Amino acid sequence: EMVAGKIVFFNRPMDKSLPSMNSAYGGAVDQRAYGPPLAAQKGAVAAVVRSMSPRLDDHPHTGVTVFKPEDPKIPAVAISTNDAELLSKSIKANPTTIYVRTTCGMKGEATSYNVIGEIKGSKYPDEVILIGGHLDSWDIGDGAHDDGAGCMQSMEVLYRLKKNGYQPLHTIRCVLFMNEENGLVGALKYAEQAIAGKEFHIAAIESDNGAHTPQAFGCAPGADGKLDLHLSHMATYMNLLEPYYIQLQAGGGGADIGPLKPTAGILIGLRPDNGRYYDYHHSEIDVLENVHPRELASGSAAITSLVYLIDQYGIGK
Repeated sequence: EMVAGKIVFFNRPMDKSLPSMNSAYGGAVDQRAYGPPLAAQKGAVAAVVRSMSPRLDDHPHTGVTVFKPEDPKIPAVAISTNDAELLSKSIKANPTTIYVRTTCGMKGEATSYNVIGEIKGSKYPDEVILIGGHLDSWDIGDGAHDDGAGCMQSMEVLYRLKKNGYQPLHTIRCVLFMNEENGLVGALKYAEQAIAGKEFHIAAIESDNGAHTPQAFGCAPGADGKLDLHLSHMATYMNLLEPYYIQLQAGGGGADIGPLKPTAGILIGLRPDNGRYYDYHHSEIDVLENVHPRELASGSAAITSLVYLIDQYGIGK
């Protein structure tokens, strides 16, 4: 009864004490994804959400809000962390009135496409090692970290292998997925066709966590569920990446490769240092100027190295 007819303000900050900013994001993003629909169900007229960023600045961060068809539709906006702090102080000090105006709206659907390129395997052409990122981004920025960097790194793998004259044993496929940000439509269509065509992906690797210094590859089980077996086998050659401080860890994967689980051996996500990732994520400052060339190249090199090692030595059976 307190919500009806009011504007609801969601103001839970990301927990900066956590060792991983991905965990901090996961612990706060429910406000943006599910808060406005819940407020609408209780009779709210609008919702205002604190941006999902650990930094205090003046840049709002956008993202998905999940209204079901039966939910009442209300305006929902993100405000910067500085503005959230200011609004919170005002509310605590005095009765506060705010005005929300938004011109956002759905423009209807249009056909778009995944972009795919590959080098055919010489020995196991029907077994695929996939690397990918997603093409779309939120339109307030350039999507340089999310996920232009992942697309560039994925294409770079094929470029480096070709430039070095390497003929892979397995088919190495680069997939730039369409529409990750609000529906995974490209990923779901790719997986649907891969499963229908009985394509087996020995490994599916995604870069969708920014272009900062690579630290690890996070792994999730594929169709056989034997993650421990695969990690144990891959540990026999991952020592080659130890001089670059890159580890192999359980827990990971990626949004676009997740639907491939029924036809994959292992799902792998590149894990860069994400301490600064959510400073830029889904905001107007996610631009090329905020991507460090050496860090971007380090991620490309890490993925290329892993692809080569999997191609040569497999993931264990």
